[in-house]
Amino acid sequence: MAKKQPQGPSGLMVIDKPAGMSSHDAVSQMRRIAGTRRVGHAGTLDPAATGVLILGINKATKLLTYLVGQDKTYDATIRLGIETLTEDAEGEHTAAHPDAVEALTGMDAEQMRARILEAVAQLSGDILQVPSAVSAIKINGVRSYARVRSGEQVELVARPVTISEFTVHSVTAGFAEYVIEDPENEGEHMATSVPVIDCDVTVSCSSGTYIRALARDLGKILGTGGHLTALRRTRVGAVVLEDAADLAQLKQRREESEAPLEDLPLLPLEEAARRIFGARELSAAEASDISYGRRISPSGDGSVVKRSVHASADESGAVQHASVEGIVAGFAPDGTLVALLENKKQRGKVQAAPVLVFEANRSFN
Repeated sequence: MAKKQPQGPSGLMVIDKPAGMSSHDAVSQMRRIAGTRRVGHAGTLDPAATGVLILGINKATKLLTYLVGQDKTYDATIRLGIETLTEDAEGEHTAAHPDAVEALTGMDAEQMRARILEAVAQLSGDILQVPSAVSAIKINGVRSYARVRSGEQVELVARPVTISEFTVHSVTAGFAEYVIEDPENEGEHMATSVPVIDCDVTVSCSSGTYIRALARDLGKILGTGGHLTALRRTRVGAVVLEDAADLAQLKQRREESEAPLEDLPLLPLEEAARRIFGARELSAAEASDISYGRRISPSGDGSVVKRSVHASADESGAVQHASVEGIVAGFAPDGTLVALLENKKQRGKVQAAPVLVFEANRSFN
């Protein structure tokens, strides 16, 4: 039986996820808006975070595994002076360090900034990072965050990540409430005002990086403790915030039309592929051969790249992703995306073989 073809257009739907919404909720809403079950996401974004969330619709869901492993950019606010259980503003307060903060704020502004930048430099470039204990990484089959929330002490192994940018835009000293359990009234909490320093930063990093762990580690280096108070993702690979649509507006249009939207502001499948991969313009004969699963002459210089699927867990969750290295997108003369291709060696001969076919069993002659 022939596989049922997806209904409606295919492409990437880039949304500016609002705070308080899970990525799963965003997928569910988009299924109703687009009128198709074939919607997926390229890695989750924490409910408290905002910004770029990439959804694949219909045929474009096939591209999502390649997007998960792309490098990313975030705007964030790091609060120095208070530690939390989850290393972000959602977790309970676990420690405050007013003396260390006052030692910094006692410097003149330029000295304080210079000291913070010295610490930032230690967290830039190729580093080893211990993932956040409240990550989705599994330990003996159980998510790390589940172990932490059950009261278990979790220690994860450091792993290599790359911080290509860690820019400090502003450093602001002030006060914030430090909330702890009242020692005299069990079950009750009390708040006191403690000095803090808020740093507004931009971080560009490899997949697998935890921004909350950067906040934690910056606080460790400075002796102040630290946690993340705001996070906004502005880029995933070549997809940027300017590509994003407002999900609430799309939802409202869907309700008003009483039918799935046919004019979604999609990043078309072909344009998405050109952004993610190198492009190869195929002849009609080559496009037809690839469509039927046949191999053609090698792409580029004929080199063969060994690729693998990687497991990744960062602020985008724990998912698998495939490397884009060695992959090119093959386009028919009419601009149709036919398939993703990679050079493979068989019986001593290198040829370009289809990795993922979008237009199967079609003649372009």
